[in-house]
Order: sequence, then structure tokens, then C-alpha cells
Amino acid sequence: MSASNSPIDLAKLVAARRAVDFVESGMRVGLGTGSTAAHMVRELGRRVREEGLEIVGVPTSTATARLAEELGIPLTTLNEAGSLDVTIDGADEFDDTLTLIKGGGGALLQEKIVAAASERMIVIADAGKHVGTLGAFPLPVEVLEFGMQSTRRHIAALLDEADVSGREAVFRERDGARFVTDEGNHILDLHLGRIGDARRLATALNTVPGVVENGLFIDLCDTVIIGHSDGRVEIGDLASGAFTEEHGTGEEGENLFRDIAG
Repeated sequence: MSASNSPIDLAKLVAARRAVDFVESGMRVGLGTGSTAAHMVRELGRRVREEGLEIVGVPTSTATARLAEELGIPLTTLNEAGSLDVTIDGADEFDDTLTLIKGGGGALLQEKIVAAASERMIVIADAGKHVGTLGAFPLPVEVLEFGMQSTRRHIAALLDEADVSGREAVFRERDGARFVTDEGNHILDLHLGRIGDARRLATALNTVPGVVENGLFIDLCDTVIIGHSDGRVEIGDLASGAFTEEHGTGEEGENLFRDIAG
């Protein structure tokens, strides 16, 4: 275990390694985007190399595709795969109903399409992503460039009537320029503080002309795996509504803290 690995990095790694236990040879796997998902992709790559795991992956961003290719994971497109057995991805926030906020990495559109095409969605996260009420993390909304200021005004008017605590809508920037998604769109980050009714807000946002998709993932996540830096994991199951705890070191003494870079 590298001394430079932060507790959050270790928690993400623990969750990612537990999640890939659900992947079996022959599966079509959706590959998420973001720092937590990157740990999962690396671990899948290790299993492909060392265990002969036979899978085909569908990446949710160009960044994930590049990483998977470097690690030797065979890739295909969602059009070619048709449907997926499982998608493993991170989340920016999730609540007890496994409703998510996603899109901090700017890939929410592809992530939602891939999740919706999957028999099962597994979310991996550190404990800090588990919240009682969604909204502390800004809600990303992907919008077309055409008429985007008009779209922003419509969203602002919608938020005036919404059950939220904040109403600031800011176009995301990166390196001093407006952020552009893989699809050539832009991201409005909504600083809401608290979302009282996620389903109603998601429906309302997607009726605004110019909105492509929003970062509320509702009725998509089946399982969440929460990692802890001491090797423990909590697994939340949508069907049962329960969270169960597992210890990170099993009877065979498997070391969950192999070098992150490995």
C-alpha cells in the first residue's frame, strides 16, 4: 500500500474491487466514467490479463475507452452489443432509495443511456457519497449549444417553482473555457442545496427545450457498494432496501490493498 494513497482513494479501490466480483466471463459490461470507475476498469483489466476473464466492455466516455484499450479490455459499441448484463459506475451522490446524482465528470448522457440498457447497474462509491437528501452536489444538466442562454432562463424559471433550497445555474468551465461533452453539448450545474422531489424535478427539466438530459438517475441503480479505507464494504440492495456489511479480508487473507497503480 503506497503511503500516498488517501483514505478516500483506498475506499474507492475497495468498492471497485468488490464490484468486479459480480462480473463473469461472457458478460457485456458497461464501463463507467470518473475516478472511482477508473479503479474498476483497472481491476477488470487485471482479471482479463491474469485470470483470462472473457468480457466485452461498452465505455461511457472517450476517457474510459482509452483506459480500457490500454489495459487490453475488448470493447464494442452499445449499438453492436444491443443490451448489457451489468454496468459498473460511480456516483456523485446517492440516497437510501439508490437515486443518484451523476455527471460530475461530464459523461452523464452516455452513462444514463448505458445504464438504461443494462440488466443491472452497480454503483461504487466512498461513504461520503451517501446522503440523506440529494442536492449538496450540483446537479448537472446537459444542454444544446444552440439557444443555451434561452434554455438557462427556462430552467431558472422552472427552479423558482421547484422544491429546492438553491437556484443558481452556472455553465461549467474547464481550463478557462466552457466545458464541452463528448456529444458537443454544454453542462449547466444547478446549485440546489436540497432536492425535495427528485422524480418531479427530473421530469420537469427534461421538458425544457434545449435540455438533452439531466444527472438524476432514478430507478436505474440496483446495487450500491460503499468502500471504506479499512477494507470494509457495505452493499445496498434496491430490492430488499437493506445495507449489509462485509469485511475486506476474507478467510483466505486476500490483501485488498494491493498497489492502486498495479
